[in-house]
Amino acid sequence: MLTTKPAQWSFTRWRTIGHLEALEVHHPLFQARLFLQGGHLTNFAPRDEPDWLWLSDTARFEPGRAIRGGIPVCWPWFGVPAKNPPEVRRRILTTASHGFARTAVWKLEDVRESAHDVEISLSLDANTDFDEQWQGHALVLLTMTFSVRGCQIALTTTNLGNTPLAYSQALHTYLPTADIARTRVHGLDGSEFIDTLDNWTTKLQKGPVRFEGETDRIYQCGEPLIVSGPGGNRRLTAIGSDSTVVWNPGPDKARTLSDFPDEAWTTMVCVETANAMSDYRVLNEGQSHTLGVVLGRV
Repeated sequence: MLTTKPAQWSFTRWRTIGHLEALEVHHPLFQARLFLQGGHLTNFAPRDEPDWLWLSDTARFEPGRAIRGGIPVCWPWFGVPAKNPPEVRRRILTTASHGFARTAVWKLEDVRESAHDVEISLSLDANTDFDEQWQGHALVLLTMTFSVRGCQIALTTTNLGNTPLAYSQALHTYLPTADIARTRVHGLDGSEFIDTLDNWTTKLQKGPVRFEGETDRIYQCGEPLIVSGPGGNRRLTAIGSDSTVVWNPGPDKARTLSDFPDEAWTTMVCVETANAMSDYRVLNEGQSHTLGVVLGRV
């Protein structure tokens, strides 16, 4: 795989979508689209296949607005600040959920292309520019690798500060389905999970995860998972993760969400590779940690 400059790219092109800059990959074997804002992958599909990611029909591509769908990067905290562990929570200076990385503008570091793969790397320097939201200094490198077999996302955090850095995070993968009622998540049987819809009670999963309305669970499990349903199956293999979030808004919450059609909850499910709750991470000065997910075929 060769490092290339824009004038030398064979498969990758700059595009403006709405008001945001994006990179589009049109490879003979696959295609993808990712945005500099949020380091946000919104589309990926091997040739002649439907998109492997779900993207809202009403998604808006505007500065400072999180894109609904694809794989948002939640960093340096996941979920509501108040529900994070104390070590993470004390660094957060806002009530906003899911951190600032998903609306920050990332820097393009590298594009590598070959006859079989395309790898794109972005970086975010979380420095004093974010002092109003968070106390810390870290460098985040996001590497996306695409091939006909699937895609791999790797999020590497390096602590550039001189004190230990505690943080939580997630790769918030939205997957499409033809019918949420016939969709299952396999691989979590026997795992404990926190049911955020039932006073954050800890429960035990029995059998595959099924969907009968709003679902919001944080599992203490980082095992490979299979999402099955009408229209196809996908395997998600986690890297550097011992927690998984499974989410679907159900009919009532769907009507309250921005950029989300009322009936869209029936056609999507989120299976998020995470470092959340007790799985939050602490980095000493100069240390790094990589959270990743491989989205592939079954």
